[in-house]
Amino acid sequence: MSSTQIATDPRLAMRSIIQRIATGPELSKDISAEEARAGMNAILAHQVDPVQAGIFLIALRMKRESDDELRGILDAVRDATTPVVAAVDDVVDIADPYDGYNRCLPAAPFLPALLAECGVPALTHGADAVGPKFGVTHRHCLEAAGVPVGLDTATAAARLADPQIGWTYLDQRAFCPALHGLVDLRSTVVKRQALTTVEVLARPIQGRRRTHLVTGYVHKPYPRIYALLARHAGYDSALLVRGVEGGVIPSLRQVGTCFNYQGRGEEQPFEIDPAALGIEQSVRAVALPADLPQTTRPGDDIAVAVDVPATARAAAAAGMAALAGTRGTTYDSLVFSAALVLWHLGRESSLAAAAGRAREALDSGRAALRVR
Repeated sequence: MSSTQIATDPRLAMRSIIQRIATGPELSKDISAEEARAGMNAILAHQVDPVQAGIFLIALRMKRESDDELRGILDAVRDATTPVVAAVDDVVDIADPYDGYNRCLPAAPFLPALLAECGVPALTHGADAVGPKFGVTHRHCLEAAGVPVGLDTATAAARLADPQIGWTYLDQRAFCPALHGLVDLRSTVVKRQALTTVEVLARPIQGRRRTHLVTGYVHKPYPRIYALLARHAGYDSALLVRGVEGGVIPSLRQVGTCFNYQGRGEEQPFEIDPAALGIEQSVRAVALPADLPQTTRPGDDIAVAVDVPATARAAAAAGMAALAGTRGTTYDSLVFSAALVLWHLGRESSLAAAAGRAREALDSGRAALRVR
């Protein structure tokens, strides 16, 4: 199907796409990047029926998205995003899962403040409540810590350039409202879809010279996929961490594998050992406090979930204490992740030296002053 046909009648184009991608495990066919982009653009613009939009997402998921399909959907998300260039040379884009955490206390929301204290402007972004996990997000934790989470993109970029702050949070509602408007549809679809993969790569704030991606993964196929998409989105380098719950902080108690690329080259694997950085923990991540209340998700009488506001408050207290130099699992989580970023960027010659620099910044208490 040509681009002219797609542009002329999005509904007819979507019908053609669904006929090909939703024909069962043996007969379904891949579509081109151009068609995936046009189909997703039509969904974002509400030009197709919501039922067809849901079929588009779940049919791609069931047959497994091709590389071209993921590129096309990412292009559509970036078409709907208006990026801003911050007045700094380099920006580190920390892309944690938008659906949050429900098995540990998040520490990653406080990583950007530590990186800023180490001289690295850093951005984190996310949303309030997104499936499939509907866990505790960066927005929840930072809002509980008193951080402004409703900034527009230009104001967020200005915070990156402010030497007294040097980091920011930006909500999807601000940088891609059309995508944020699909939250209810995605909840109806239930399962993870391509949007869960690509939305973290929208690149809403860029550096004047370079923009670096830091994201996490759990399953083995994803480093290749994220590296491919990061290069396609224009990230100059990428650090892909096998992290707890798919986040950017690795396990604190075992050797793990990460991948990175520089200069948009091929991704390379490397091992990381927390013990080599002086981290000795018996737990993988920051444990949920035993006294946290539990609840059930709306519309789900079976699954037990964490109480999001209470967990966010606990994470905020732990994160602020770590930024002020209080040792513990949150402190070690920030040291480990910051060391990886500083080493990846070439700011330190070894992971051990980078961990030492992160500890110095935390122990000084200055990182906590950047949370404002």
